[in-house]
Amino acid sequence: MKRKIYDDLLNWKNNENKPLIVLGARQVGKTYIINEFCENEFTNYKSINLLNNQNIVDLYRSNQNSLNKYQQLKVLLNFNPEEKDSILFVDEVQESEEFISDLKFFNEEYPNVKIIVAGSLLGIQLKRSKKPFPVGKVNILNMYPMDFEEFLIALERNDLIELIDDCFLNNKQMPLQIHELLLNYYKQYLILGGMPESIQNYLNNNNDISNIDSNILNNINYAYINDMNRYVKNENESLYIRNIYNSIPNQLGNKSHKFQYSKITNGAKSITYTNALNWLINSALINISYAVNNPSKPIKGFIEDNVFKVYLCDIGLLNRMLNINFREIINDSLGLYKGIITENYVSQQLISNNIPLYYWRSNNEAEVDFLIETKDGVIPIEVKSADNTKSKSLKSYIDKYNPSYSIKISSKNFGMDNNIKSIPLYATYKIKSLL
Repeated sequence: MKRKIYDDLLNWKNNENKPLIVLGARQVGKTYIINEFCENEFTNYKSINLLNNQNIVDLYRSNQNSLNKYQQLKVLLNFNPEEKDSILFVDEVQESEEFISDLKFFNEEYPNVKIIVAGSLLGIQLKRSKKPFPVGKVNILNMYPMDFEEFLIALERNDLIELIDDCFLNNKQMPLQIHELLLNYYKQYLILGGMPESIQNYLNNNNDISNIDSNILNNINYAYINDMNRYVKNENESLYIRNIYNSIPNQLGNKSHKFQYSKITNGAKSITYTNALNWLINSALINISYAVNNPSKPIKGFIEDNVFKVYLCDIGLLNRMLNINFREIINDSLGLYKGIITENYVSQQLISNNIPLYYWRSNNEAEVDFLIETKDGVIPIEVKSADNTKSKSLKSYIDKYNPSYSIKISSKNFGMDNNIKSIPLYATYKIKSLL
């Protein structure tokens, strides 16, 4: 399946001479797309997995200098990355913090050598490594679950993508039947999520949502939970990580519209759970949206560090955690939780397109779901799960800050009315073009 990160990999190949680190949660497709890129774009390619190459891990733990390690690496691999049009891909690189640190050596001494590294829970290892990180000596790409555009690409519906592009750019109504078709695809995406294995299973079953294997997402969730005893300081931290993760559905339904430690367990406090929360952030299993009380540029300068929301990295995983039946989504019978699922979906589409998450609140009386920085200033985004798009909070925000325009994401068709740009839920990924 085509992934948009492929273009970023090409850009790295053609314009950068630093080693590349690819970060992302387990099962988002890092290994697959890197292998495809290396096979397609280079003549000579070597891939190694450090989980299966303890000799290389031991080599880099030794007290030898970087040059000796590199020379022995070439012998062990029977591969010379210095040859023209060659690349080395080191997977599960988190198994060797020494190799990660030595990426500085490659950049300084062998800038023409192409190296990509990736791995499960690599983000955590980078934060907790005792070895110096090669600051300024590497490029970093973040990879996320597939967004809705990539879902349409997998369906080979580039015709729909072109129509979305046109309607988004020109605030033009999508033809009604096609609008309904896309809303139906949106509902199916909510069930599948953006994990490539889940979407591939859907394709293998002739796009029949009733025939998909829900155990795929269950197994990914189990794998995530099993990972929560890795790269931790002690057994208590593993327990705290699982407690936070399991509390996310409840947190999303929190009436206070913010993450509360007291929702994890009775009497829980931030001092106990801060490291566990950071573990989940660095593992890319959750996404954080920070509250902003003064929506000015740069937004990051006005966040409230201790007031935030937590979203799950993938909407399909969230629905499996909630044991939501696919018919409930298809038939619009989710009740009050429909809005929570919709908001998590939008957060995923924004993050997947490298848009940081912020929201605005005013003395707990008004709240706008998301804020983005654009060339036109800070733009508020209100999210609705249906086509009823009235919002007192957005009106309050507009009256107070007078933004260049505002955005409402809902099941309503494209359009521009009273300086509010209407974006259907299936077109959320297009917001990246406004930045």
